[in-house]
Amino acid sequence: MALDPEACKGRVFLMLQGHPSGFWRDLAAGLEADGHRVVKVNFCLADRIFWGRRPAIEFQGGLNRWRRFVFRLIEREGVTDILYYADRLPYHAIALEEGRRLRRRCWAIEFGYLRPDWLTLEPEGMGALSTFPKTRSEIEALAEGVEAPDMRNLYPFGFGVEAFNEVSFALLQSFGRPFYPLHVSDRPHWPVIEYLSWLPGLVRGRHRERAAVALTERLVAEGTPFNLVAMQLEVDYQIRASSDYPDLISFLDETLQSFAATAPADRHLVVKLHPLDSELGRWFSRIPRLARRHGIAERVHVIRGGDLGALIGGSRGVVLVNSTVGIHALRMGVPVCAMGRAVYDLPGLTHRRGLDRFWTAPDPVDTDYFRSFQRALSTIQVKGSFYNLEGRAAAIAEMRRRLAV
Repeated sequence: MALDPEACKGRVFLMLQGHPSGFWRDLAAGLEADGHRVVKVNFCLADRIFWGRRPAIEFQGGLNRWRRFVFRLIEREGVTDILYYADRLPYHAIALEEGRRLRRRCWAIEFGYLRPDWLTLEPEGMGALSTFPKTRSEIEALAEGVEAPDMRNLYPFGFGVEAFNEVSFALLQSFGRPFYPLHVSDRPHWPVIEYLSWLPGLVRGRHRERAAVALTERLVAEGTPFNLVAMQLEVDYQIRASSDYPDLISFLDETLQSFAATAPADRHLVVKLHPLDSELGRWFSRIPRLARRHGIAERVHVIRGGDLGALIGGSRGVVLVNSTVGIHALRMGVPVCAMGRAVYDLPGLTHRRGLDRFWTAPDPVDTDYFRSFQRALSTIQVKGSFYNLEGRAAAIAEMRRRLAV
């Protein structure tokens, strides 16, 4: 029988794997301070270390045992809410299914759709799993009376902080396998290999940043018409679970093929790599090779770094799978063609008539509708940060308020 949350003095939060920072631990402490109970499950050594000395249940069984384990845990502990970071992690996907079956509330906590300085607190999941409204009337009704989100960057943090936490979590997860021998990792590459692949990029970093800035300035100064392709991380669940592409090279092949066949002869294409992309993708050799195959090598440019705002603003439109870069572009009134499933991929906002027509006649952005959309979207966004301590405190305070409702 489903629990009636209103009949409970406090909620019972089942916290699964969290963000690689102190956020999860601090959120738990805040929920407990509000009179709720927290039940935590650790799946790997990284979970245990980042959780600290707080009590937790160690799940060391195989993934095939997890469904029955989490079902019993929810019922035994009287769980009312399930929290997780990375909604498509295999353990989390199963927990969502069991939570739905038992009519418990499930919450995805992630980086924000609005960036920077925002986090997501969304029922069930993001991307293809998003429960956000899909029609204009619903979105405008949701936006009614909601203030425009504060887009100031109040809680900055350095790249080194993010890199240290991400690397530490991944290495602990990998080298802690003797303690959790049956743990299923969602990482396609062994972390040591992945992080070693960063070294060439770090060595060439300044050179590539200068090259990206120079290319942008040249294209804008010369009035060269170009489109921007915003790359994502191939390991991102937004690619693996919220698009029909098995990998990014398939997306690029389709994009370049369409560009070669239907874009104006004077149009250029700038492919901007994700800031956190490693060298494993070998994009600086693979993309030019793909462009040569389609006969457009002279018009395709690959960059790492550069001013994203200048690139978007100077472009004739942005092509992507479902990156949050799309929201940046829509905010600037620049046409967007989203090739995957994205929360903002809606009639009136994004291009709807196929990639071939995008190069010559992109659907315009309805800026009034976007303002309503952004206000509505802010209802599943929380101002704050995983890493900046002041931003973390602000985000946790707001999440505690929303989760208690």
